[in-house]
Amino acid sequence: MSFLLAMSGYGAREVAKMLGLSVGQVRSYVRAGFLEPSRGPRGALRFSFQDLVLLRTAQGLVSARIPPRRVRSALRKLKEQLPGGRPLRAVHIRAEGDRIVVGDGQAQWSPESGQVLFDFGTRELARKVAPLHQRAREGDASDWYERACDLEESAPEAAREAYRRALALDPDHADAHVNLGRLLHEAGDPRGAAGHYRRAIELRPESVIALFNLGVALTDLQMPEEAILAYRTALAADPGCADAHYNLAHLYELRGEAAPALRHLRTYRKLVQS
Repeated sequence: MSFLLAMSGYGAREVAKMLGLSVGQVRSYVRAGFLEPSRGPRGALRFSFQDLVLLRTAQGLVSARIPPRRVRSALRKLKEQLPGGRPLRAVHIRAEGDRIVVGDGQAQWSPESGQVLFDFGTRELARKVAPLHQRAREGDASDWYERACDLEESAPEAAREAYRRALALDPDHADAHVNLGRLLHEAGDPRGAAGHYRRAIELRPESVIALFNLGVALTDLQMPEEAILAYRTALAADPGCADAHYNLAHLYELRGEAAPALRHLRTYRKLVQS
């Protein structure tokens, strides 16, 4: 495949091969209306990397035994539900049992019914124990770390404070750095998150979680070269980290490097299908 052809997008057959779908399945998702591929000089469909992201999501739902017809219908409805042309890739889509659930960090809902969903099990329990944790002022770094883990679901601000207390007592608590970094990132502070990920990496140089999360934060900070280094270091520690291959493919594609982008996408496909 030539460089110019790769940079104009991916053909239907290439997409099908990379994601383990049939060409007919790829085209059915286009007909369903939630993919908007461009057209090549001869009218052939050309898919962007973000189209691949959405197809990967659809493939995951089907793999979770959600019927393909329901997947196409749900994603089409979801596209209509998102305000102001917000793209589908801006939300998290997953299967919970036999239902499709969407989350945006603030709420979760069913795209099929439009109803807001609540996790009455863990969320309600976490809500009830949160005041108990907040009243507790004793304990060592491990105690504060455990409290923070319990508070994440119901009270992320209190969880962040608990992780900070754990780190005040033990600045070398690598797991607390990783978790606090993740919460800061989710709260819209990727720069603060990157600082904690870097500290965790100093403490555990082969921490794949810290390296991968640092790559995500650096990508959000518009630092692609540093993000690529973080992902490559994560893969040096664990070549089987599928999501690192996937994110690397995206970064290489944005840099216009078609060959490594396709190489990492193919490796990703092999890993998730093995």
